[in-house]
Amino acid sequence: MHPVIFVGASVLLGTLFALQEWMTMRLWSYRIGIGILFAAWWVQYFLWGVICWLLWRWCGPRIQRVKTSCIVTHVLPLSIVTSVVEEMIWVACFPQLPLNRPHMTYWHRLAFHLDAEFVDNMVIFWGAFTLFRGVGYYQKFREKEAAAAQLSVQLAQAQIAALRMQLNPHFLFNTMNSISSLMRTDIAAADTMLEQLGSLLRITLERGAVQFIRLNDEMEFVEMYLAMQERRFTGRVHQQLWVHPELHDALVPAMILQPLIENAYTHGLSRLDSNGLLHIEASRKESRLKLSVLNNGAGLNSNPSKPSDGQGVGLANIKSRLQLHYGDQHTFCIREVARDQVEVTITLPLQFSASPTETLTRFGA
Repeated sequence: MHPVIFVGASVLLGTLFALQEWMTMRLWSYRIGIGILFAAWWVQYFLWGVICWLLWRWCGPRIQRVKTSCIVTHVLPLSIVTSVVEEMIWVACFPQLPLNRPHMTYWHRLAFHLDAEFVDNMVIFWGAFTLFRGVGYYQKFREKEAAAAQLSVQLAQAQIAALRMQLNPHFLFNTMNSISSLMRTDIAAADTMLEQLGSLLRITLERGAVQFIRLNDEMEFVEMYLAMQERRFTGRVHQQLWVHPELHDALVPAMILQPLIENAYTHGLSRLDSNGLLHIEASRKESRLKLSVLNNGAGLNSNPSKPSDGQGVGLANIKSRLQLHYGDQHTFCIREVARDQVEVTITLPLQFSASPTETLTRFGA
C-alpha cells in the first residue's frame, strides 16, 4: 500500500464528507465559508490517512497476530491516545474554529472538539484496525490457497511422470516380445525391428520428461512404430495415416497414440491372416482436436474371457493421463462402429506450439 494512494484515498473520503456537510448547510440556510469547511475536512482525513498508513507500515504484521488480551491492554490505550493526538493537531491547525463562539483558549477548544468528535475518531481507528486484520486473514488464506494449488500441480506432475514410467516398460516389453517371435522365422526382419526399436528409444530419451509435444513429433514416433508392425505383419494389414495440414503444430500429450495402435494390433489385427485395416486420423472439430484409431479384426464382445472395456495397461494409462492433463475438457470413447470394427476417439482442447514445425511427416502434408 503506497502512502500516496493510501492518504489520497483518505482525503478523497474527507472531500465527500465536506461536500455532504456543505450541501446540508445550504439547505438549512446556514452560511459558512466553503474554504474553511473543505480545509477542515481535508486536514482531518489527511491526518487519519497518515496515521492509518503508519499503523499499517509499522504494526501491520503485529495487528494480524495480536491476541484478544493484547488488544485490550495495548491496542485500546493506543486508540485513545491516537484519537486525542490527532484532535490536538487538528485544533492547532484551525484556531478560528468553532465559528460564532467567544474567544476560547487552545485547551478549551480541544475539549470542545473532543466532546464532539472523540467517538468518531475511535470509530475511524477501530475501523482501520478491523480492516487491516481482515486483510491479514485474506492474505493468509490466499497463501494457503496458492500453496495448496502448487502442491496439487506437483502431485499431478508426479502422477503423470509415474504413468509415463509405467508406459515405457510396457511398450518395450511388447515390442521385444514381437522381435522375439520373428527371431526363428525371419532374422533379417527381427534385426531391422531392433534397429527401429533403438530409434524409438532414442526419441523417447530425447524427449525426457516433456509432457506435451507437437502432433508432428508424435507422428514421427507413430510412423516408426507402424514401420515395425508392418515388418511383423507383412501384407496382412493396410495402414492409413492422415493428419490435417493445419494440425502439425497442435500440442498433444507425448506417446498418446502408440498405446491405441498397440491395442488395435493386440486385440484385433493380430487375429487376421489378411485384409486387416488400421486407419489413424487427426482432424479438427471447431476449437477441438480429434484423434481416432479404427481397426478391424474383432469386435468389443468377441472374446468374453478378456475385458473389453479398455482397462488394459495402455488404455487405462491414457485415460488417467488425459484426466490429469485436461480434467473434464476431454472425451475418450471406444465403440464398435461396424461388425468386427472398433474405433477409439479422443477429443482435446486445441492448442498450438509456439515454435512452428520446420519439417513435416510424410502423412497428411
